[in-house]
Amino acid sequence: MSNLDERSKQNAYRLFESKDIDNIDNIDNIEVGTTRGLCQIHKYIFGGIFSFAGEIRTQNISKGGFRFASALYLAESLVKIEQMPETTFEEVIAKYVEINIAHPFMEGNGRSGRIWLDLILKKRLSLCVDWRRVGKRAYLSAMERSPVNDLEIRELLRSALTDKITDREIYIKGVEQSYYYEEPGFRE
Repeated sequence: MSNLDERSKQNAYRLFESKDIDNIDNIDNIEVGTTRGLCQIHKYIFGGIFSFAGEIRTQNISKGGFRFASALYLAESLVKIEQMPETTFEEVIAKYVEINIAHPFMEGNGRSGRIWLDLILKKRLSLCVDWRRVGKRAYLSAMERSPVNDLEIRELLRSALTDKITDREIYIKGVEQSYYYEEPGFRE
């Protein structure tokens, strides 16, 4: 793990300790389910590491042959994603899939997005994902196919849901798992 990854991971740990995500109804804390909230998370984790921390990208990006949302239409896409409903697990996962397709940042989308997802689940359904129960290969494969059909990622994450929404260990291990998903050269 690089020094930059280690610094951002420590920032992600501090996010839990800060309680900015604990009282999700307090307007002074991170907004839940909004683009602004996702930017707040990204800036918290990557501030001081990336000059673009918390800023929506203005360039096109791709990964593994998949082109994420065009920078030209990104702002419009994010408005539509923000307006998506969050009343059921299925709706929350559909919104998560769309934010992944948008990939609003130059780097750090997955790590920020997984925390964003858990905050939505916490606020709307009093649940979160126990990411330790989600294998890397299964997760990455399901996310790769999710733009066509979100059933696989939905069922994978449903099987890892927990009601331990304030459990420090669940959060910390989730951050560790999130960084594991991002490690290159994976072999299982």
